[in-house]
Formats: sequence, C-alpha cells, structure tokens
Amino acid sequence: MYHYPQALIVELEERARQLRLDSVEMIHRRGSGHPGGALSAAEIMAALFFHKLRLDPKRPDWPERDRFILSKGHASAILYAALARRGFFPQEDLQAWGKLECHLQGHPDRLKTPGVEMTTGILGHGVAIGAGLALVARLNAMDYRVYVLLGDGECQGGIVWEGAMAAAKYRLSNLTAMVDYNDVQLDGPVHQIMPLEPLADKWRACNWQVLEINGHNLRQVLEALDMAGETHHRPTVILAHTTKGKGVSYMENQAEWHGIAPSDEQLRQAVTELTEEVA
Repeated sequence: MYHYPQALIVELEERARQLRLDSVEMIHRRGSGHPGGALSAAEIMAALFFHKLRLDPKRPDWPERDRFILSKGHASAILYAALARRGFFPQEDLQAWGKLECHLQGHPDRLKTPGVEMTTGILGHGVAIGAGLALVARLNAMDYRVYVLLGDGECQGGIVWEGAMAAAKYRLSNLTAMVDYNDVQLDGPVHQIMPLEPLADKWRACNWQVLEINGHNLRQVLEALDMAGETHHRPTVILAHTTKGKGVSYMENQAEWHGIAPSDEQLRQAVTELTEEVA
C-alpha cells in the first residue's frame, strides 16, 4: 500500500540510534533519568520528528504546526534529544540538563522549552489534552494533527480512558495516540502488576481505530502513521510493541532500568553497543 525508499528507512534508523546515544549520555551526565522508556521509543520519535511532524523550529509557536505530546513525560531525555537535533535549540544545551539554570527540566515544561506542547509528568493526561487540541483545530478550521505518546503502564490510569471516550465522541480523526507497549513498568512486568489485555479491544470499545505494529520496525511505524492520517470520523491508536531499554543489552526488559542512570562503565558499554549497531 505504501512505499518508503530504503534510503529513508536507513536515515531514520540512524536518527533512532542517535537519539538513543543522546539519551543514555544525558541521563549518565545528569545522574538520573529514565533510560528504559526513552530507548524503547526511539524509532517512534525518529519517524515523527524527522519525517512525519509538520514543524518549523524557527517558529515554535507557528499556528499550523502539528502538536506532539509526550504523555509519558519521564522519558523526557529522548524528547529533548529529538528537539535539539530537529533544531529547536542548540545540541550543546543537552549537556546542561539537570542544572538549575537550564531550560530542560526533569519532565517537559511547555513554558520553558521550545517545542514542548504540554507540561507532562503526572501520567494519564496526554490523551485528554490531545483531544482538546484536536477539537480546537476543528473549531478553528485548521488542519494540524495531534500526536500523543503514552506508556503502557500509563494506560492503567482511568483518566486515559476518559480522554479516549471524549475523543471518540467528537470523532477526532486528527488525533493519533501511540502506546509504547514494552510491557515493563517501574516495579516489574505490566502484565503482572495490572494486566492491560485485551488492550486492543479496550480501545476498539471506545470507538478508536486500532493498529498493532512492531514499534522498532520503521516501515511499520511509518505505515501506521500514514494510515492514521487517512482515517476519517474517529481517532486512531497505534499499539507499538517494543522492548524496554532497546539497544543496550543489560537494560533490555529489565524493570530496574526504568529510572536509574548508568555508571561510567555501563555508559561505555552502552555507547559501544549502540555504535556497533550501525556498523
């Protein structure tokens, strides 16, 4: 149905690798952060920020821009990496993350960081805010789209489903939610702590179009985003099956890496593995 040149796939794969490297280096330098959920979302972020989103880094408040909400705000490192590499602010700013005077906060703050659309950190609010932004677009006869990236553990919160029902009520086809479905949260496996399945059926019951993909396969990510853009009369959710800590062997599928920083030695191993990945 869709054709994506191999050169585009290779470019976006390299972007994802860069975002992973930036994220682990930032978290190590700061001494805190959430590497697991940042690494699992790299392909999604690469596809959005370097292909799909209509943005103008020189005009962060451009009215016609697409809106992106990182509802799982604890994974802010990869958002800052994407914004910097997209040109919203100098990449050198990433080195100051965690310092008092830095505009990059532990969680995204729309009043301080260019390109951040919503202040996040308290989980669950992204879909409802995204629905509001999508409804505003319709009321103002504007054609921008709204994208919301959720964590799977975040979907355990009831407010997610309030937003989902509101979006369906207003048939907000300009709203796309993406679930980073890595099945690991702070204390362990999602399927043990508070199972989500049948998750696809839950979204369908709220009258959303549901697409399930491998969240590390860029062709599938791009195809799902394009299918969402061609859907009318209802919102779309993309259930992206991913690996927590993807790309760094000792972090993969390990709940402990939800929210700790790598040591000097662990950082060296992470950089080596992520560098060998492209080789």
